[in-house]
Amino acid sequence: MITHDQIWGALDAIAKTNAVSPSRMALNSGLDATTFNKSKRVNCYGKNRYPSLRTVTKVLNNANITMSEFGKICDELGRKK
Repeated sequence: MITHDQIWGALDAIAKTNAVSPSRMALNSGLDATTFNKSKRVNCYGKNRYPSLRTVTKVLNNANITMSEFGKICDELGRKK
């Protein structure tokens, strides 16, 4: 099972691998610069917010990463815990 932390961690790892900030990665992917702000990962009631599949797809296409590779990054993060 992939967790909230793994999904956001994978997006952060993709930014780091590409030597850009999460904000720059969002802009490069055609998204708002604040899309990946840590404050947007939880709603005002403290519930986890997940990025949409559309958002993830834009990032993966921009970074030339397959969904399978994204899943592997998530799995690796899960094993590190």
